[in-house]
Amino acid sequence: MDHSNHFDEARLLEEACAAAGLTDFGNDDFRAPLSALLAALGGEAPLNEAGAAIMRGRILESLVSRLRAEDWFRRYPEILEEHVEAPLVVVGMTRTGTTMLQRVLASDPRHYAALWWETRNPTPWPGTKWDERDPRIADAEAEVREILETAPEQAAIHPWDPLAPDEEIMILEHAFLSHVPECYVSIPAYRRWLDEQDFGPGYRYLRRVLQFLQWQKKQRGEHRGRWVLKTPGHLGYLDILFEVFPDAHVIQTHRNPVETIPSSVSLNFSLWKMTTDDPDPAEAGRQWMQRMQWALTRCMQYRDSIADEAQRFTDIWFRDALQSPLAQVERVYAASGLELIPEARAAMEAWLVENARDKRPAHDYSAEAFGFAEGEIRAGFADYIERFITPFERR
Repeated sequence: MDHSNHFDEARLLEEACAAAGLTDFGNDDFRAPLSALLAALGGEAPLNEAGAAIMRGRILESLVSRLRAEDWFRRYPEILEEHVEAPLVVVGMTRTGTTMLQRVLASDPRHYAALWWETRNPTPWPGTKWDERDPRIADAEAEVREILETAPEQAAIHPWDPLAPDEEIMILEHAFLSHVPECYVSIPAYRRWLDEQDFGPGYRYLRRVLQFLQWQKKQRGEHRGRWVLKTPGHLGYLDILFEVFPDAHVIQTHRNPVETIPSSVSLNFSLWKMTTDDPDPAEAGRQWMQRMQWALTRCMQYRDSIADEAQRFTDIWFRDALQSPLAQVERVYAASGLELIPEARAAMEAWLVENARDKRPAHDYSAEAFGFAEGEIRAGFADYIERFITPFERR
């Protein structure tokens, strides 16, 4: 179905300017990725009417947020003087415990984290008062309710919480350099185009937004230290991540792809069903497996290219994180020069009790539903399995 009328670039830019009452989008780095995305959504994407509205709405929100952010930067230039200090960055394939580990680390009262509502709408609305509940929270709560009502299986797949730390990939989405669109709909030509792009502008925009969020948190009375970040998508861009955040420490989680790939596809396929009539599960499987192969190949190439890998990375086995999460936190803190103070340990223990996995529905899926055979997955990730999984399994 042709949805080009939904994704007319000039009209979207005009609507964003009208909604924000502003015209300065800042740096033009976002324009080429925006044009490519709009062409894909209007042409190749098999969107239904609801899906077209969802994707168009997200793009419009990003454009309005960008306009308002530039206005804040102009009026409060001290925002861009904020220092994002030595972030702890959790990476790993999806379904490897990244969310749990991020939220445990973010329980330390000394750490900043990007909350889900902040990643979706990082720019304060006009008239926001720092000593009152932020009005963006209500919008985020409504959006999460809608997602879980439309795709109830998501409750078993991911712990949706608008007030909890979540992935800054949604901040990269506002720069129109992210893999978020392909999580919502099949756009293979756009995926191939994206793989050839320089993500530097996206990560530099991420840093600006983190500076902005840090400044906002301080206005609300939150004065902390390091950021705890988390996005599986960073696996393919570790060179750029360290270029933009040179003092970062990466925590990479590991789990056998035979277990993670089918589970991950089920998450994305659930989103595809929100935007597409009768999406192809086998196509979802092929695309996700290709994405993870691409990301892990780039990850291993980067790790092979640096001399100080042991100082920059802490590797965590999924089963160890489940069985003894605080022991893994201790390893991260030791590698990062942090002390696990009693207040932080108590907060982490409380989070683990309150957010035990058995409080959510079981995740029901099968590899066969997405056209996978175990041998195919093992062969596709042979190098990664030999390097990271086999040593853990032998131990």
